[in-house]
Amino acid sequence: MISANNVTYRVGKKALFEDVNIKFTEGNCYGLIGANGAGKSTFLKILDGQLETTRGDVFITPGQRLSVLEQDHFKYDGYSAMDTVIMGNMRLYEIMKEKEAIYAKEDFSEEDGIRASELEGEFAEMDGWEAESNAAMLLNGLGIDPDYHYALMGTLEGNLKVKVLLAKALFGNPDILLLDEPTNHLDLDAIAWLEDFLIDFENTVIVVSHDRYFLNKVCTYTADIDYGKIQLYAGNYDFWYESSQLLIKQMKEANKKKEEKIKELQEFISRFSANASKSKQATSRKRALEKIQLDEIRPSSRKYPYIDFRPDREIGNEVLTVEHLSKTVNGVKVLNDVSFILGHDDKVAFVGGNELAKTTLFQILSGNLEPDEGSYKWGVTTSQAYFPKDYNDEFDNDLTIADWLTGYSPIKDVTYVRGFLGRMLFAGEDGVKQVKVLSGGEKVRCLLSKMMISGANCLIFDEPTNHLDMESITALNNGMMKFPGVILFSCHDHQLVQTTANRIIEILPDGSIIDKVTSYDEYLANDEMARKRTVFTAHTEDDEN
Repeated sequence: MISANNVTYRVGKKALFEDVNIKFTEGNCYGLIGANGAGKSTFLKILDGQLETTRGDVFITPGQRLSVLEQDHFKYDGYSAMDTVIMGNMRLYEIMKEKEAIYAKEDFSEEDGIRASELEGEFAEMDGWEAESNAAMLLNGLGIDPDYHYALMGTLEGNLKVKVLLAKALFGNPDILLLDEPTNHLDLDAIAWLEDFLIDFENTVIVVSHDRYFLNKVCTYTADIDYGKIQLYAGNYDFWYESSQLLIKQMKEANKKKEEKIKELQEFISRFSANASKSKQATSRKRALEKIQLDEIRPSSRKYPYIDFRPDREIGNEVLTVEHLSKTVNGVKVLNDVSFILGHDDKVAFVGGNELAKTTLFQILSGNLEPDEGSYKWGVTTSQAYFPKDYNDEFDNDLTIADWLTGYSPIKDVTYVRGFLGRMLFAGEDGVKQVKVLSGGEKVRCLLSKMMISGANCLIFDEPTNHLDMESITALNNGMMKFPGVILFSCHDHQLVQTTANRIIEILPDGSIIDKVTSYDEYLANDEMARKRTVFTAHTEDDEN
């Protein structure tokens, strides 16, 4: 168990948290939610001791081990992936290394033998003999090929490092598990594996995530941070949303009844306070009036942008034809003889573990990269807007937000451009901020403003939800759902993919594709059935042999 007791945390004069009391118990998964800047990551750092409270304290049941998903992707560059995972239980790792050092001695003494015996006993108690196989199971589950298990972390790509650090956090059955955005940069298969892992996990989990589907799948409780307080709700994210909206509705209805009662009492007092025969009744009503207290209904600190993609032109029947497209990147063929045709109603999710293949395809279709072989052709009635995965070059200049967006606007009018910025929560003086100093989430909202102002009828998104808060993801999801044009996109947000896509194109490891007109959930269900059939067939063949 881990609890916060009267915790207050101040940054300067501002209280980020004030007198927070909350208890996290064994066997539950808690989703920690709140607007950007509400203090979700800060609260996790308070719980694991990285930050000291201004007042109050954090209590952890004595003897329990706490494990944290680390965010420094370079910290373990000098270690192998296997060693990094086992460091998730640092005491076990220290025993392993001390044992190795003792057994490597040429002058092995009696004292060394005694110490080695002590270490072997502790090692066995901690299931040390299973450490490497358990670590390998975690790495395999997250989709890391065995060839990389003993590779140095410094040689791994960023997405693999993220998975290794996640495996490190999960290793050794920790009593308390703190996960800050564990699904970031994970492919959909890895997210599905993590969901199953956490559902089966029997200890305490506290997780921060912007993935609504993920929170709904794994959480038994939701802890909502708003105005420096944390309110606990039994149930997942959807239950929290429905409960919080119902609570506000009930408070408003109660206040309405109280206001009607106040008006009724005031009218009686005003009418009969000077009447001697009614004075006692008027006095009684004055006392009743003083006792009526309206419930304070503070609006949530959450802010939802308004995302609405409106095409300037209706799209025709001929949208996009891709024929025998191939591309090699750094000696690896990421696209291999890819062909497909899009119709005017298609909203296509591109899935699969090869992130580079999806990005390469989108770069080609947006005109930013040439294919090695094959061709593609957009219909004459189409216009495209592209959201790139790497957009830092877009903001490497001294322009203000307003000037930056004006450069992409067909109408060079300040009021017109600021209207689009206002929809994306850039109000007032925000428009004169330089784009190069914007946060990741602000840059994404700028790019979405650019796509809205373009009036394109074909939208290409390469991981648009990275760096967005839950409110912005919800707004983007709604905007994509109601968009009347064509969408090609990749995204790790399960709910966005399920509610937007009517067609799934999977890019396989060899660069070829599987194209299915289906919803995402149906695709996953069929894919799971196919895997089970493969396993069953393999077992049957083994039995026959």
